[in-house]
Amino acid sequence: MTIPVAVKYRADELREQINLHNYRYYVLDDPQVPDSEYDRLMRELQGLEAQYPDLISAESPTQRVGAQPLDGFGEVQHQVPMLSLDNAFSDQEMIDFDRRVRERLGSDQTISYSAEPKLDGLAISLRYERGVLVQGATRGDGSKGEDVTQNVRTIPSVPLRLLGDDWPEVLEVRGEIYMPLAGFNQLNLRAQANGEKGFANPRNAAAGSLRQLDPRITTQRPLAMYCYGFGEISSGPLATTQSESISRLANWGLRVSPEMRVVSGVEGCLEYYAQIGERRSSLDYDIDGVVFKVDSLQFQQQLGFVSRAPRWAIAQKFPAQEEMTQLLAIDIQVGRTGALTPVARLQPVSVGGVTVTNATLHNEDEIKRKDIRVGDTVIIRRAGDVIPQVVRSILEQRPHDAQPFQMPVQCPECGSDVIRDEAEAVVRCSGGLFCPAQRREAIKHFAARRAMDIEGLGDKLVDQLVTVGLIKTPADLYSLELPALQSLERMGKKSAENLLEALEKSKQTTLGRFLFALGIREVGETTANSLANYYGTLDRLMQADVEALQKVPDVGPIVAQHLVTFFKQAHNQEVIQDLLNAGVSWTPISVPDEATQILAGKTFVITGTLSAPRDEIKQRLLNLGAKVTGSVSKKTDYLIAGADAGSKRSKAESLGIPILDESELEHLLAG
Repeated sequence: MTIPVAVKYRADELREQINLHNYRYYVLDDPQVPDSEYDRLMRELQGLEAQYPDLISAESPTQRVGAQPLDGFGEVQHQVPMLSLDNAFSDQEMIDFDRRVRERLGSDQTISYSAEPKLDGLAISLRYERGVLVQGATRGDGSKGEDVTQNVRTIPSVPLRLLGDDWPEVLEVRGEIYMPLAGFNQLNLRAQANGEKGFANPRNAAAGSLRQLDPRITTQRPLAMYCYGFGEISSGPLATTQSESISRLANWGLRVSPEMRVVSGVEGCLEYYAQIGERRSSLDYDIDGVVFKVDSLQFQQQLGFVSRAPRWAIAQKFPAQEEMTQLLAIDIQVGRTGALTPVARLQPVSVGGVTVTNATLHNEDEIKRKDIRVGDTVIIRRAGDVIPQVVRSILEQRPHDAQPFQMPVQCPECGSDVIRDEAEAVVRCSGGLFCPAQRREAIKHFAARRAMDIEGLGDKLVDQLVTVGLIKTPADLYSLELPALQSLERMGKKSAENLLEALEKSKQTTLGRFLFALGIREVGETTANSLANYYGTLDRLMQADVEALQKVPDVGPIVAQHLVTFFKQAHNQEVIQDLLNAGVSWTPISVPDEATQILAGKTFVITGTLSAPRDEIKQRLLNLGAKVTGSVSKKTDYLIAGADAGSKRSKAESLGIPILDESELEHLLAG
C-alpha cells in the first residue's frame, strides 16, 4: 500500500512530539501538556500505523510492547567490560582513596569529583546505533550479560530514539534500572489483594521484573532508569569531564540523576555524602551509598584500572539496612483502638547505624505467610526512619523445636476476649470500657457530644485525668470530686464546678445515646437507636443472642457478634453496672408491637427547616420501624424536605426519590 507523503510527514511529526513529551515527563519531570492531549497524539499515531502498517518502525513510541514471550534470554558480549566498584565504609577510607588518586597522578592539587547517589537496582547497558535503541543487556559477570532488549523497551524513561542529531553513530550507555518506592508499595498491595506473595524489597522487584520472559508482564511493573556512565562510543569521549558527558546524555533525552554534583576534594565528597545521607529517607528510591568519580576523563585514563574495578571511582556505602539476628520472643501490643499487634523481640543488632531490639510483625496472617517462629534467625530491614521489619526467616538455621505462632485468645492487657472480623487481618480486644490500652479513647468517645454530651470534658482534660490516675473507666467520671479537680493544671474552682455540673446533667440521657457511648465496635448512632427502640431496655438487649439481634434493622451477623462478645465480657458488665449505680438513666421506651411497625424497612432522610424539631420527627419515624440516615442515596425511600432543603432535595429529584413536605409526612405517619 502506497503511503501518502502527507501521512508520512504527519506520522514523523507525531513521533517527534510524543518523544519530546516523554522526555519532558519522564526525564525532566516537567510535562508541557495534560495527559488527555498526550493520549490524543498517541491514538492518532496508532490509527495511522494501523491504517498503513509499513509506517511502523522499531523506534516508534507505539512499539514499546508488542513482542512475543521468549523461551529464554540470549547472551550479550560487552565490548567494554561492565566493571564493579571498590567500596569505602568510613570517612578514613575515603580520605585514603583521595590520597591514592593524588599520589598516582603525581599532584598535590585538589581533585574534582562527580558525585551521585548509588541506586540499589540492577545495572544495565543500552546500545544506541544511529540514535535508535538496538539492545539492552544486564551486567551479568561483567564480560557477558543477558539480552533483555524487549523488556527494556517497556520502560517509559528509556528513549527508543535519542533526541537531536549530534549523537555518535554508536553510543553505549550504562545505568541503573530501579523501582520507585511508591510503585513498589503499590505492586505489593496488588499482590496482597490477589493473594500472591509480594517482593521483599525494591531491588528484588526490579530485577525480577526486568527478567520476565514475557514483556507484557514487565510493562505492568513501575520501572525507571538513571544513566551514569558509558561503554562503547564510536566517536571517542563525549567531553573532557564525566559531568559534562552526563549532561550531554540528558540533552539526548536520557534520564540522569538530578542529584549529581561536582564536588571539590575529599572534603566536598564527605560533605555530599552526609547531605545525601540526611535526605536518604525522603528519596523515592532506595540507595545504598554514594558514587564518587574523578571528574576529569584525562585523569581517569591516567589512573586506569586494577583487577575488575577502576582506580578513579569508589562507592562510599551507607551502613547496612539489612542484618541477621535471632528472634527471641513475639510479644503482643494493644493499641488505643484495641488492635493487637505482634512485635518481634530481637537479639540487639545494628541496622543502618541504629541498634534494633524490636521489629513489627504487622499481624497474624503476615507471620503465617512468612512462617516466622520464635528462635529463628531472621533478616531485619530498616529503611530510613521506618520502623524495622522482619523480612524473612532463614529456614536452614531454624531450631528443631520452633513452634508456629498463635495469636492469644484473650487481651494481654485486660483479659477480655479478642475478636477478628472475617474481612480483616486485625485482631481486637473486646474490653473497650475496661482495657487500659484503650482507656483514653474509650473515655473521649463516651464524653462526646453525640454520646453522653459531657460539656467541658475535652481531649486534653481526659488525658490529664488518666495520667494522674483519677479515672480508669467511664464510670469513674461520676466519682470525681471538686478538690481533686481543682488540683489539676489549668483547672480553677469555677471550671471544676462547671465540669461537675455537666457530669450531673449528662446522667439523664437516652438508651440510644448510652449504647452509642459504650463504643461497641461498628455500633454507630443509627444502629444504637435501632437497638434501643427494638428492645426498649438494656437488660433485654444484653441477653439477646446473635440470631435475635439480626432481626433489628441495620444489624447484620458481624455487628450482632460484636454486641454479644462485648456484653458477655465481665469487665464491661462491671463498668455498665457502675454507670447505672452512679445514676445514669433514661426515660423508659415502650416497645411497639410488630403490627405498629408500619415503616419497617423504609429509609428516610430529613433536610431543610421544619416546624417541629428534627429529633422529634426522627424519633417518631424510628418508633414506627423506619431507618433515618443523613445522606440521600439509591437506598433512600423518602426525603422529608422543609424550607431551604438545598442539595439533598436536588439529589433526591435526580434519583426519583419521593419528597414529602410536613403535611404529607403527617398523612404517612397516620397510616
